[in-house]
Amino acid sequence: MSRITVIGGTGYAGSAIVAEAAARGHEVTAFSRSRPAEPVPGVTYVQGDAADAQAVSAAVAGADAVVGALAPRGLLAGPFRAVYLEIARLAAAAQAPLYIVGGFSSLRPAPGAPRFVEDLSHAPAEFHDEIRAAAALVTEDLPATADTVDWVFVSPAAKFGSYVPGERLGRYRLGSDVAVQPDDGGAISGADYAQGLVDLIERADHHRAHVNLGY
Repeated sequence: MSRITVIGGTGYAGSAIVAEAAARGHEVTAFSRSRPAEPVPGVTYVQGDAADAQAVSAAVAGADAVVGALAPRGLLAGPFRAVYLEIARLAAAAQAPLYIVGGFSSLRPAPGAPRFVEDLSHAPAEFHDEIRAAAALVTEDLPATADTVDWVFVSPAAKFGSYVPGERLGRYRLGSDVAVQPDDGGAISGADYAQGLVDLIERADHHRAHVNLGY
């Protein structure tokens, strides 16, 4: 079994990934600002600030894989991209691949087509900065790490989040940077997204790649 550190391990996506990985017998550390109301048995919870490089370094030390499940809002709205670049550096120093919970808008509707983020007319204006920051990780920041970081950016379907939790169906489809459900963006529950992401960690057959999980 692997040692997996989830940065943002008590949020919507992070907590689902923590639960899935722990259920499979992995040694899981969840790093976040606060402890959950209902901790997952066997999981090590570490409280800290994702912007604190020293604290993150201690959390990822010895990890076989690092998961980033942070959102570009609240205290991370401004430093989001810089924080992720530092997490990427620390994961590389620990010789651990980095799996990032991405967003739908960084995907394309067809091979070679512009990414959805290039036209945000479908999204409320108050979310535009957040969407662009999340997409910039895979369009600009991670590719710029050259060969130093082994990363996988995992975009969910459009309907994904605490506002549409869905149910565990025990299935998903895995696509590339082209959405598996481009017409309406599709959907995936937190539990099935977590299943797909932990499968990616266990298979370890994607490197410096952008993938999509949906039904």
